[in-house]
Amino acid sequence: MLNTLIHRAESPSDAPPLLIAHGLFGSARNWGVIARRLATTRRVIAVDMRNHGESPWTDSHRYPDMAEDLAEVIAAQGGLADVMGHSMGGKAAMVLALTRPDLVRRLVVADIAPVAYTHDQTRNVDAMRGLDLTALATRGDADRRLAEVLPDAGLRAFFLQSLDLRADPPRWRLNLDLLAAEMAHIIGWPGTEGRFDGRALFLTGETSDYVRPEHRATIQRLFPAARFAELKGAGHWLHAEKPRAFEDTVRAFLDAA
Repeated sequence: MLNTLIHRAESPSDAPPLLIAHGLFGSARNWGVIARRLATTRRVIAVDMRNHGESPWTDSHRYPDMAEDLAEVIAAQGGLADVMGHSMGGKAAMVLALTRPDLVRRLVVADIAPVAYTHDQTRNVDAMRGLDLTALATRGDADRRLAEVLPDAGLRAFFLQSLDLRADPPRWRLNLDLLAAEMAHIIGWPGTEGRFDGRALFLTGETSDYVRPEHRATIQRLFPAARFAELKGAGHWLHAEKPRAFEDTVRAFLDAA
């Protein structure tokens, strides 16, 4: 089973738990602040997706398998949940909703569509695989080494959250070799059909190009009750760039009668 971080409700209600599925190279811990803030009246469960964080390393990284992972967590947590996924996690959440709609009450998809992309991440995998991990004492040391091949400080900070410096020797909490091998499937879409008739929110960043107008017909065919919202001034990492606006929008959607 996937590794989970469970945030208990401050004032428990009869609302189902919220399951959060992170994107590529992320982890449950990346969502810690948002998860805690959303855990006002419901339990919030953030997972490490397979081949990430403290979850098992497997021999595949494809969306039907990831959806089954999420289904297993929901079954263990009572059998019904609201589900939110960002990017890769959003695709896994969509496949789950299309194949196991009985497990999903409401769906939040953050800045991704049920389509194949060309946003290949192999270059970033190679940058992490190429990092010399010998004699690393601090994250600052790792950042300086990674900066030689990856100039984006924000991306370096994000990736280095998955570097375990306490291990001997230091190691990535990412199955980088497998993620590279499965990249075509990660940026792709498995062609999952079906229909999710429950409420679904497709929340995008204003400056992101991941969800385009031409994707709406596909979204509405698979998710006929879909609503669309956009966070002003945010890009693909909308939850990190505009966390309070992100939380407020998600909370309003989940709590609406």
